[in-house]
Amino acid sequence: MPTDRELGAHDGVTGVDEPAPTGAPVPPATVEEVIRQRLSKALGGWRGSLETALPTVAFVVVWTATKDVRTAVIAAAAVIVVLAVVRLAQRQSLQFVGSAALATAIAAFFALRSGRAQDAFLPGILTSAAWGVAALVSVVSRWPLVGFMVGAGDPRAAEDPFSWHRDRGLVRVCQRLTMVLVVMYAVRVAIMLPLYFAGEVAWLGVAKVALGWPLWLAGLAVMGLMLVRGQTPQDLEGSTAESG
Repeated sequence: MPTDRELGAHDGVTGVDEPAPTGAPVPPATVEEVIRQRLSKALGGWRGSLETALPTVAFVVVWTATKDVRTAVIAAAAVIVVLAVVRLAQRQSLQFVGSAALATAIAAFFALRSGRAQDAFLPGILTSAAWGVAALVSVVSRWPLVGFMVGAGDPRAAEDPFSWHRDRGLVRVCQRLTMVLVVMYAVRVAIMLPLYFAGEVAWLGVAKVALGWPLWLAGLAVMGLMLVRGQTPQDLEGSTAESG
């Protein structure tokens, strides 16, 4: 005859706790651990950021040498093509190259339409301002942007994409992390907008590269410190009961 313990292991009726099998992943104990694991899946790496920055570098270098907006745009487009060919040759995703191509196309449209090289940076400045405002609004409304990034890293996201919002502790931590994004976007706008009005194309290029991946690294470092120091317990059950 099987024992109650053996029955519980197979049918889940008795409610007897079974020890985790050897080598099985241990579920995270705190909100911070959950966020660390999921953000690592949701964020891209250095190569994608490099692919985003190189067209800008090409644009600035060629414009500085020629003072011709059209030639600079062609140079940036050529870099995009080379990056795409390398990705295809390696049979890898064109996700980041595609993002860089879209951003470059929008920047080129602005620059070619006005004939002013600094206008190539205007879409990025406006986008940063818009994201900064959206991030701040998301914090105030208790639907923080970082929460959506965390939710995207959940294996069950396809079934319940908003399950993260039922954990009040996770929402609170994501609000604090999202404020880091608000500061990052504010820094970008505060530095680049005066350079735009001054027509400092070369410095705009330097600022865009420096305030890209390096700023992201700094922001992630701040988030990492916040996550390491925090010990917020998960509160999914309590939140679900409250919402019901």
